Amino acid sequence: MRVVLAEKPSVARDLAAYLNATSRRDGYLEGGGYQVTWAFGHLVELKEPGDYDPKLKRWTLESLPFVPENFQLRLRQDDGAKKQFAIIKRLFKQADSLICATDAGREGELIFRYIQTLAGCSRKPARRLWLSSLTPSAIKQAFDSIRPLSDYDNLYAAAKCRSQADWVVGLNATRNYTVRHRSSGRSTPSDEKQPKGLLWSLGRVQTPVLAMIVRRDDEIRTFVSEPFWELFTKYRNVQFRHTGDRFKDQQKAEQQKQAAAKYSLEINKIVARAEKSLPPQLYDLTELQRDMNRRFGISAADTLAAAQSLYEAKLITYPRTDSQYLSQDMRKEVPKILGQLRAFKPSEIGKLDLNKLAFNSRIINDAKITDHHAIIPTGATAGGLGHQQKRVYEAVVTRFIAAFYPACEKQITTIDASAGKIKFKARGVRVVIPGWTILYPRKEKETDDSQSMPEFKKGESGPHEPWVKAGQTSPPKHFNENTLLGAMDTAGKFVEEAELREALKEKGLGTPATRAATIETLLRRKYIDRQKKNIVATDLGRYLIAIVTDRNLTSPELTGEWEAKLKQIERGQLSSKSFMDEIAQYTRGIVQSDHASIVDPSVYGDCPRCGQKVIAGKKALGCSAWRKGCQFVLSPNYADTTLTMTQLRELLQLGSLAQPITTGDGDQCLLILTKSGKIAEVPLPQGNEQSDSPASKSKHPSGKKTSSQKSTDGLGPCPLCGSPVIETPRSFGCSKWQDGCGMTIWKTISGKKISITNVKKLLSKRETPIIKGFRSKAGKKFDAKLKLVDGKVQFKF
Repeated sequence: MRVVLAEKPSVARDLAAYLNATSRRDGYLEGGGYQVTWAFGHLVELKEPGDYDPKLKRWTLESLPFVPENFQLRLRQDDGAKKQFAIIKRLFKQADSLICATDAGREGELIFRYIQTLAGCSRKPARRLWLSSLTPSAIKQAFDSIRPLSDYDNLYAAAKCRSQADWVVGLNATRNYTVRHRSSGRSTPSDEKQPKGLLWSLGRVQTPVLAMIVRRDDEIRTFVSEPFWELFTKYRNVQFRHTGDRFKDQQKAEQQKQAAAKYSLEINKIVARAEKSLPPQLYDLTELQRDMNRRFGISAADTLAAAQSLYEAKLITYPRTDSQYLSQDMRKEVPKILGQLRAFKPSEIGKLDLNKLAFNSRIINDAKITDHHAIIPTGATAGGLGHQQKRVYEAVVTRFIAAFYPACEKQITTIDASAGKIKFKARGVRVVIPGWTILYPRKEKETDDSQSMPEFKKGESGPHEPWVKAGQTSPPKHFNENTLLGAMDTAGKFVEEAELREALKEKGLGTPATRAATIETLLRRKYIDRQKKNIVATDLGRYLIAIVTDRNLTSPELTGEWEAKLKQIERGQLSSKSFMDEIAQYTRGIVQSDHASIVDPSVYGDCPRCGQKVIAGKKALGCSAWRKGCQFVLSPNYADTTLTMTQLRELLQLGSLAQPITTGDGDQCLLILTKSGKIAEVPLPQGNEQSDSPASKSKHPSGKKTSSQKSTDGLGPCPLCGSPVIETPRSFGCSKWQDGCGMTIWKTISGKKISITNVKKLLSKRETPIIKGFRSKAGKKFDAKLKLVDGKVQFKF
């Protein structure tokens, strides 16, 4: 008997259907010589310190750093996981061979290998199935090219190192900063177990992301807007802009206006050129999430949830990809898919010649595909989609079609002119061939570029109307989910070392599949907050970044370094032991360092504005490059407080004080030094409650708010995986939704509110009594029972 393990129940059902394993059993499907079973994401995890030694349940500096000599595994601590793992273990033990069908990538490999190890079946013959889509043809192709599991040993080694390193650094850094800064917000004994209130949680990805948000917010808070004036003129109903810099003095701007007004405007140069705007590339997950947030305000987590459900419905290919390209062998599939989609987009696809599609290196590129190709539709007919699913599906289909449309061709005209010695320039853009842009109709914004141009002749001149326009410099914009995902994707630009920058160029901060979860984790831990479309740091998040003295923990460099070495492990060029030895050494440095040992008493520090050395003046510290125009000055007098020289060094070298100060009104705060050279206050947090329990996860796909989810263990277990059910503002759903379980019961169905009593009956008996008062789409009332089938609610008449 061959046992196939999928990562999720829905994938297992598709594989079982292909293999004719149609006999339903408890926790698996059977038939044709196969048993197909499933996990619920990460069923197996690394043991906690207290599992190694009960004394380690207490959080003390004396127990740090804790780095196990041999990492041990344990089962995820919930009833659903225990039940399903028992089934998997029994099937594995009885099997002749195993087939790994978890998601094709580093994390999928880890899920299977951890389960295989804990089940005691590491020596069992095993093969690896590499799936990019769940259509029958894609499944057949995957089985035809199935490979020995040992071919992926290096991938597993890299995955295991990533898992263990994240565990070691995250656990030790979290305990270290939590114990050292327990006085921040609440007083606790030094040998207390994990705090229930204020918890300084750190991680390799989440902390640099939080630092980016904090720094952006600080730039905005300390930004001082300055006035400026610009000079324009109008000639033949075309707006010309002065080519010089903005004026910082209104009088100078007015003088230039008056000087220009004395002369006619003369056309000096006319340049007309053609420009092509190529179609957008196919989606990877990050670009899909950014586009959905930019256009519709859909969060990254909701976009991923919608894309995952479309994948499981066989409507799109695997969504958790970091590639925007297709492989060479997809060329023959593309015309078939477009042909199948013709009924959905008849006019759009009708403009394409499916026998002569414009394939190019921006579409087909085997070298730029890692685990999976770009997200594209499968061609299957879509129906019964939710609101967000429709938008995501429509976007994927439209982007797929647009890739084969011609470029948008524009005529760009630039006019150089002068009035006496005052130079002006005008620019106009005219769309000649819209090409792919007809698929994305939008309102044209009135800008200098969009103005229509009459026919000018070199040397012509005439009267013009100059004027001065006043303006104010603007601070940087707050991050929103779109721009934050972009910053995470291109985090390498913040890294100076070329090799690390190249590693981050491939991966960025986190992976496309985990970036949404990182944002949600920061929201759940109350380090950041959503304010309309903006994402801003809370006082809690700002305080955490202020107290973290290890630069690697707040910059992308640590991730860049790890990714470069994990790639070497994948290629067999670096041993796992060497990597983990470095991680252990780095972790010891985190625990052993504090402000006192880091601050160099022999220097003041570097200027936050220009990076030059800071020197002492008569009354304050200042930048040594003051003769070159740097005006940074750091005075010891702040508000009603006089800062010591040690504190000034802390601000310059670490960016923050080691200990809070008390302001004149009696409040405590930490002082930080921003990149603009301004001192800013971070209020002392007062024991914000945090929780990482399933019931408090920040955003269930079927609910909107993060704080209103609550545990509803009394309702009953999830019928799919046995995990507790949680309540969201709009539904009751499985608490393991982030691990792929999609069980959902909406609170309102066909205009009728569903009572908790009936929810309990659905969960326990899979059926309710007759409920009266439903309303059809046509507005007619009807009565029916509700029944629960495969985690979905259906009517029973």
